[in-house]
Amino acid sequence: MTATSTARPAAPVRPHRPAATELRLSAFGPHRGAVLPLGPLTFFAGPSGSGKTTVLKAYEALTRLASGEELAEVFTDPAACVPEGAVADGQGRRGFRIGCTVDGPLGPVHLDLAVQAEPDLRVVSERLTHEGQELLTTALRDPRQPRVQAAWYTAGAVPVTRAPLPDDRMATALLPLRVAGRTEGELLVLAAAEQVLVALRSVFACDPQPQRMRAPAAAGEGLLRRGCDNLAAVLRRTGGECANRHHALVKALGAGCTGPVVDLTAEDLPDGAVRALIGRGPRGVTPVGRLGEGELRYLALALVLLTGPRVLDVEQEVGVPDAHRALTVLADGFDRAMDARQVRALTELAGEVCRRGHLRLTGTVADASPVRGADGVTVVDLVP
Repeated sequence: MTATSTARPAAPVRPHRPAATELRLSAFGPHRGAVLPLGPLTFFAGPSGSGKTTVLKAYEALTRLASGEELAEVFTDPAACVPEGAVADGQGRRGFRIGCTVDGPLGPVHLDLAVQAEPDLRVVSERLTHEGQELLTTALRDPRQPRVQAAWYTAGAVPVTRAPLPDDRMATALLPLRVAGRTEGELLVLAAAEQVLVALRSVFACDPQPQRMRAPAAAGEGLLRRGCDNLAAVLRRTGGECANRHHALVKALGAGCTGPVVDLTAEDLPDGAVRALIGRGPRGVTPVGRLGEGELRYLALALVLLTGPRVLDVEQEVGVPDAHRALTVLADGFDRAMDARQVRALTELAGEVCRRGHLRLTGTVADASPVRGADGVTVVDLVP
């Protein structure tokens, strides 16, 4: 696949907030040699089969590996990640390669992974680099052993430190447990790894499922799940936490729903569940479950944009203040089931939120026309 991008200038992310600014799909699914920019608000567009969803799958895979998950948990069908037509070598080995660039206090840090998918799933090499300096490299020396040989920059009496690491995890995620930080080189390695890990772990993959959002939710669930099926319970919590954010959500919902919207409340039911209601003024109330699919997806995505990480089911990086972290929302099918009016309104809301610098959004759209040219939006066109 090839890609082109168009963008209008956007306010840069503050340098103390690490964020992924580039995704590299050297060989992954339908993509070969793809270098894809990631701005504060980025949409991937293209016809069916152009690999839009695959891009977000690669991004999410990096985030899960950065959180310490094993390869087998992240890539349940690794053969599907191997580019079509890839020829196995003499030992029957085929694989894929992905990577990213994370900008932050250190400047750009590059992470690249080569994964063997067949005959066994394993990381065969990994590189973490900064300003041309290799901070971490791993290599599969003995295919009979379940480990790789790692070498990280020391810049002390010994230029590098070598040690075996497991071949089923991202080595960068293990560095904080293995590197002592006794030399300037090791401190640089740790700082680069932390920058990458903070950015990749601060990701919330969101895919609202309207058919599951219609039913009442169990009370007491304070974190919004990926499918947003517990939206009513989360609204019950957020409605009383911040009046300004609640007002902004009501206003946003009014721009994306048919009919008047004057309030958004949660009602406790006799069985202990909770359901969300839209206040219609003199017309009474409408249960959120009666909304159309597009309205439900619009509401869920607006809630995600306006709430922040402490309301979303996303890993919280211990010891990293919110002011030093930018949450990235991944939204595959951002415009799914919505009309152009709703997409434009939601894009304007996303642009407003992303300009503040504490939140980023990367999504896919089937039709880029409602988002193209919007303030701060980067559109990456994928061409088969």
